[in-house]
Amino acid sequence: MTHPMQWTNALSTRPSLEAAVTEVVDGIKRSLSHAPDLGILFISSAYASDYPRLIPLILEKLPLPILVGCSGGGIIGMNDPSQIEEIEGKPALSLTVASLPNVNIQPFYLTPETLPDLDSPPDTWSELIGVSPADQPDFILLSSPFSPGITDLLAGLDFAYPGAVKVGGLASTSIIGVQSALFYHTPETADQGVFYQGTVGIALTGNIRVESIVAQGCRPIGQPYEISQGERNVILQLRDHNQQIRPPLELLRELIQTLGEKDRQLAEHSLFVGIVSDEFKQTLQPGDFLIRNLLGVDPRLGAIAIGDRIRPGQRIQFHLRDAQTSADDLQLLLESYRASVGSTNPVEGALMFSCLGRGEGLYNQPNFDSGLFSRFFPKLSLGGFFCNGEIGPVGGQTFLHGYTSAFALFGRKR
Repeated sequence: MTHPMQWTNALSTRPSLEAAVTEVVDGIKRSLSHAPDLGILFISSAYASDYPRLIPLILEKLPLPILVGCSGGGIIGMNDPSQIEEIEGKPALSLTVASLPNVNIQPFYLTPETLPDLDSPPDTWSELIGVSPADQPDFILLSSPFSPGITDLLAGLDFAYPGAVKVGGLASTSIIGVQSALFYHTPETADQGVFYQGTVGIALTGNIRVESIVAQGCRPIGQPYEISQGERNVILQLRDHNQQIRPPLELLRELIQTLGEKDRQLAEHSLFVGIVSDEFKQTLQPGDFLIRNLLGVDPRLGAIAIGDRIRPGQRIQFHLRDAQTSADDLQLLLESYRASVGSTNPVEGALMFSCLGRGEGLYNQPNFDSGLFSRFFPKLSLGGFFCNGEIGPVGGQTFLHGYTSAFALFGRKR
């Protein structure tokens, strides 16, 4: 008889890397009852000078066939089996280990030079990853923050594996001048892989389901508009609900005049643009938007620039973000997800990829997003880190986000 799937996490804040590795491995061994198949680690930049020693130290104490991970400006993990902590700007090591019967794990390391061009057929991508789309894989992706081609990689994976969940984040650091790192060990790895460019990932197939929650933490204000003229990332003209075509800056100024005092102040520094992800959906909910930064305005043309390419025909709506909105958004998504899985399809483990711009800086209290998560999934193993950008799906497509908390949730196939 096959043993059950098992996920467990341990966290250490010991300043010595040897002591931190010993503490997390001891914690893993206490709770893991079957041979491990996979390790996922997140380590703070306080240990940067010791990065090359990390994988050998872990493998010496805990033989893991596959180990992937990255550095983070903040680290998330369990300091005991029921208590999650978010450690920001201090030494921390979080190790998640999984025993996955009847699951195939395909690790990969990609550099921008190895990526197919976007005109390549899906087969080129599946040959590169080493997994057939027919096997219905899901993906965990960890990427260096300054590697070109991350959006091309996400577009290529969506093209080759359209139904697959892809979730993860960009490595980060809390120390200026210290490079973010990726970690990668497989049975075939010749060296103890530490990389400073590219993407490490795993494709999971077999008796496993990977689901995602992407909390963008914004609320819409005003009305949706349709882009009638624009180029690249600049919106030149919008069509309003009266079918009038007007400059976006003019519409935005009018909208701000209708807001209450608190929201007007918020609009000065926390104003975003939501792009509708499903072109055919008529009644829009908060989760139906891909949130993008408002990069600048051109008062002469009345144009606005946003942090993504746009095209005429797309619908947009202005959004605001604050701590309360972020909290309400995540709570709503967690409630809805827990109701959808029910008690017959339990979640066995989870990973959290949260923006460096969230955490204590946003909420003025520690452990907020992870604490909210554990209220809905008490005692569930959770590891993660604070990212330079979060990877997750919105409206069936995978995007790179900012200011988001993205969760990967693991269980057996429904």
